[in-house]
Amino acid sequence: MNLPALKIIFAGTPEFAAVALEALIDSPHQIVAVYTQPDRPAGRGRQLKPSAVKALAQQHGIPVEQPVSLRTTAAADTLASYQADLMVVAAYGLILPKTILTTPKLGCLNIHASLLPRWRGAAPIQRAILAGDAQTGITIMQMDEGLDTGAMLLKQSLPIDAAINAGELHDQLAKLGASALLETIELIQRQRVHAEQQDNNQATYAKKLEKEAAWINWTQRAGEIDRQIRAFNPWPIAQTKLDGQIIRVWQAGLSAASGPGGAILHTDKTGIVVACGSDAIRILRCQLPGGKPLSVAELLNGHAALFAPGKQFEL
Repeated sequence: MNLPALKIIFAGTPEFAAVALEALIDSPHQIVAVYTQPDRPAGRGRQLKPSAVKALAQQHGIPVEQPVSLRTTAAADTLASYQADLMVVAAYGLILPKTILTTPKLGCLNIHASLLPRWRGAAPIQRAILAGDAQTGITIMQMDEGLDTGAMLLKQSLPIDAAINAGELHDQLAKLGASALLETIELIQRQRVHAEQQDNNQATYAKKLEKEAAWINWTQRAGEIDRQIRAFNPWPIAQTKLDGQIIRVWQAGLSAASGPGGAILHTDKTGIVVACGSDAIRILRCQLPGGKPLSVAELLNGHAALFAPGKQFEL
């Protein structure tokens, strides 16, 4: 049975969303419009830069809308004029009011990067790593007026590797989200989708990351610090101070050594072993002020004295 192509509005902003948009563009469905956040200043020159979603839409000649709000009558009328069968939302950044949610014939789907109801909110990928979760995944949800509270239409799980960082997990989930979206749309078309209500009692909230949380507290256990370093890569990057200099830690691993929290126990080309509240971590890649991220082997060529054993990172 050949299924008819749907007219779809896509709403999203970052690269995570662009992966799903690309999958829809390559599908039989028609993308009648793309909604994305207004262009933002970026880089040293603070030039306005389009979102990843906008750039992709423009490459394919898809109309782009960038309203600052969807709560106005004008915004609602514009969206309705596209006469879409379905709206797909992924990391868009604007709240959809009820008037928007009910405009497409089949409603609005959301691609969420967690196994709902765990980690509703802005930073589910990072929070899953910080919490030490063994798995995460993608939930395709029928949107309602709540924050990630809608009925779940499809869930696909993904194990969290013990050494993975947030950027790497993001890329895996973006691909999984794109394939899960296409599968869900087909299930809807075939009337085989089963909507499962979320258990609000099991919900956790993935609050937005803040730069202040990037500071390493060396009195914490090594496992906690390791998860912080992985969760905060590629943003905002875990950081600490040594001899008054801010050191940004991009990559580390666990070590069985022990000593006073923050003390450098051993340094060689394989890493800088730093004691934590219990056990230790081995820093593998870090960044000095004004420099670029370097492996420890590269860093020691000119800064071996800075990381000498016995030195102390600020707690």
